[in-house]
Amino acid sequence: MPTGTRARDPHSTGSHAVRRERQPRTRGWRSVVLALLVAALVAGVLRAFVVDVYWIGSDSMQPTVEPGDRVLVGKLGQDSGPERGDLVVFDGRGSFAPLRSDDPWPVQALQTLGRWTGLAGSDSVYLKRVLGTPGDTVACCGPSGRLEVNGEEISEDYVQEGDRPSEIEFTAVVPEGRLWLMGDHRSVSVDSRSLLGAPGGGLVRADKVIGEPVAVLWPLDRAGQL
Repeated sequence: MPTGTRARDPHSTGSHAVRRERQPRTRGWRSVVLALLVAALVAGVLRAFVVDVYWIGSDSMQPTVEPGDRVLVGKLGQDSGPERGDLVVFDGRGSFAPLRSDDPWPVQALQTLGRWTGLAGSDSVYLKRVLGTPGDTVACCGPSGRLEVNGEEISEDYVQEGDRPSEIEFTAVVPEGRLWLMGDHRSVSVDSRSLLGAPGGGLVRADKVIGEPVAVLWPLDRAGQL
């Protein structure tokens, strides 16, 4: 054998081949993980500031929204505030819901995951209709049995068939920065009427509005603009 020439290790070629084969596979998995992280980040930003999806678990907004609907909620264009007749999704903590949950943190974590994926609803986020804006006087009921706003009866073709505008008689003056909210299925809805004697009088702060429902995404047979 000539001087300076090394004998070839019969195992060396296979070893280098294995290393060369493993490296692209590792890079591939890293690319997949990075893409998933970027997608999750983009989805989180969109859901925090632009649009979100909420699962409806109650029948308080029938027939407009049915239990089990997945509703797309837009979060832009809220600077002017909601108007009378608008649908709104809002944070009910401090008015419609307890200030905090007594569930242990693992349960709260699962609830958060369910809400984020759209598989479960929230115990502090609600969907209702605006019936009174700042300065309005909302009362039930007028001479024809309809809801009155500022002394005038209003027509509500969105109310669940067979329901009266309200079984509860009330008069509420909406102060600045507050909203009077009611469900469309009046006979089952827990809303501003039910909380007249509670702190805040059932009036929800306008800055608690998360966004406006714009469409039903699921189920497909109900998909469409609200």
